[in-house]
Amino acid sequence: MPLNYNHTTSRLTAHIDAATFISHYRRPEEFLGYCRQCHNYRRRYGCPPFDYDPLTILERYSQALIVGVKIVPADAHLPIGEVHTLLRPVMTDMNKQLLEQERQLGGLAFGFTGMCPYCGDEPCARISGQPCRHPDWVRPSLEAYGFDIALTAHNLLGIDLKWSQRGLVPEYLTLVGGIFYNTNSQ
Repeated sequence: MPLNYNHTTSRLTAHIDAATFISHYRRPEEFLGYCRQCHNYRRRYGCPPFDYDPLTILERYSQALIVGVKIVPADAHLPIGEVHTLLRPVMTDMNKQLLEQERQLGGLAFGFTGMCPYCGDEPCARISGQPCRHPDWVRPSLEAYGFDIALTAHNLLGIDLKWSQRGLVPEYLTLVGGIFYNTNSQ
């Protein structure tokens, strides 16, 4: 029986003062510890460690726009191993939208954690010490800068993250990204 990758999506947004978001939702020691356990740590340009202090970048901005995408698969029995096939087109589309908003707002976009949607199955150039192939597109995730996405999604977007059970994709998946920017009055 062929797998069904059909799904519905809904977009959720929240605006918050950047300093408040940093002070209430950023726990770099804890979340960078999780990053260190990931096979992408030091292997993707959107992943830590960075050769700069992320806080100095974040403190340049006054506002944060948090963007969530809820993805509800049509097939309740989709194996978790197929999650990237389900997510890749949504991530690619949402990353394009975030980059467009980044340009409009003059800020810094944060993509979604995990795979790089731009290099596909090619290994990231970071592994071989080469420059990023897509520096105009690749952005770190909020997690890579130490933000608690579960708390962010729950408190700011009104949605709880779901986790795989019994080897199946959960009832819905959630992607959380955002943009740090300054208001026009600054």
